[in-house]
Amino acid sequence: MADLVIRDLRVAVDDREILKGVNLEVNRGEFHAVMGPNGSGKSTLAMTLMGHPKYEVVGGEVLFKGENILEMSPDERAKLGLFLAFQYPMEIEGVALAQFLWSAIKARSDNPDALKGKALLDFRKDLEKALEVVKLPPEFADRYLNVNFSGGEKKRTEIAQLLTLRPEIAILDETDSGLDIDSVRIVAEAVKSLKGPDFGALIITHYQRILNYLEPDYVHVMVDGRIVKSGGPELAHMLEEKGYDWILQEVGVA
Repeated sequence: MADLVIRDLRVAVDDREILKGVNLEVNRGEFHAVMGPNGSGKSTLAMTLMGHPKYEVVGGEVLFKGENILEMSPDERAKLGLFLAFQYPMEIEGVALAQFLWSAIKARSDNPDALKGKALLDFRKDLEKALEVVKLPPEFADRYLNVNFSGGEKKRTEIAQLLTLRPEIAILDETDSGLDIDSVRIVAEAVKSLKGPDFGALIITHYQRILNYLEPDYVHVMVDGRIVKSGGPELAHMLEEKGYDWILQEVGVA
């Protein structure tokens, strides 16, 4: 069984069905890109996987490491090894980035009382290294989370969190939206540096440019709440060249 298994997932928002039977499998060591036109359900998939209460699962199942995560709270899913980088990161006044991440690390530990001294020093080093990787100054560790950050700084901070927390499967919800070319490269190369037998990613994006750096193993196209086509990296290049009209015609969606 794959590490993350999505079977016939159907999700509604305000009684309107958005996801209409999504099937997908993601393993650690793999990068999967999910592309599609606006309103196709990509962000709904991301939010559902992390347990946002707005999104009502009306059918199907999601298994992560063999466990049904649809019955878990968002923090339980995070403890199991899932991570979501938001399309629109929230600002949290009064909570420093370092404080936020240290709390997350303690929350997922089996023995949080033992995390002090050297563990705290190692954490600070890891965070400073992560900030360096995403080209942010070390003082960002002590700034309130995303408060008065530019859009690009918020997205890079999300990836610094990813580098520090080291989840097993990361879901990147349009992390590249609103980023300039340099920031896209910085973010993508940071994520790519984690790829290996202990880390995989589900990359939701509209555009080819971030995939030029991330080099996904698989590309999936979502239309009208379903994955209608899958392939290798060449599929993303075709979408960049031709747009989505040919896919829409192929699947009979106007």
